[in-house]
Amino acid sequence: MNAYTAVTRASYLAYLRDRTSVIFTFAFPLVFLIVFGMLFQGQSVDGGLSYINYIAPGVLSWGIGNAALFGVAFTLMHWRRDDLLRLIWRTPTPLPTVLGARYLVALGTGLVQAVLFTAVALGAFGLHLSGSWPLALPVLVFGITAFAALGLVVGTLANTPEAVAAIANCVMVPMAFLSGAFYPIDLMPGWLQGLSRALPLRYFDEGVTDAVGGRGGVALPFLDCAALTGFTLLFALIATRTFRWSNRN
Repeated sequence: MNAYTAVTRASYLAYLRDRTSVIFTFAFPLVFLIVFGMLFQGQSVDGGLSYINYIAPGVLSWGIGNAALFGVAFTLMHWRRDDLLRLIWRTPTPLPTVLGARYLVALGTGLVQAVLFTAVALGAFGLHLSGSWPLALPVLVFGITAFAALGLVVGTLANTPEAVAAIANCVMVPMAFLSGAFYPIDLMPGWLQGLSRALPLRYFDEGVTDAVGGRGGVALPFLDCAALTGFTLLFALIATRTFRWSNRN
């Protein structure tokens, strides 16, 4: 067993031990799906798209992005607070291997979230999948990667669990509404629509919606993937510049 496999296995088992976090990760987006699905069942938004086909990709994108950000941020904060990062620094295992293992856990968690969420939306609320739905898979991968990179930034800035929760919620809750995930973006003022283009969740949401609903063919989901790649590089650069091995520094 090589170092990457060993660290990935350890990260996965550590994640499973926190049962409250696991349950919250999978149940929280489903609660929003059930609430919105029951409130707006049978309705449609502008353009003739059924409301469930609009809200399901938005809630899914937000839930997966939320889990990736929180999971990576809490892990990095705890590692630094408990001086595990300083121990890692003194071992032959490089830091990118350790962070890559935690990213793989976030990626696997996000994909399982997507399967469970889609199954509930199909069975309970009549979600319609177009023939282009497989294009949602690369969007999910790029979206999870972008929000995991954002989690590195939050986990570097925050020194306590309370700080992680405060910063992450201040980022994710407004983004849910301003990006169009929970509220039709066409109903927003023009300046807010322009502002939403600076939010990664908008491209994550639109990419999944385009793939699931068959809007724009192949081109649009891949343009959203390109935008998410740009956000990933930006967040990774910020995390690199602000990274700390210990709270003592």
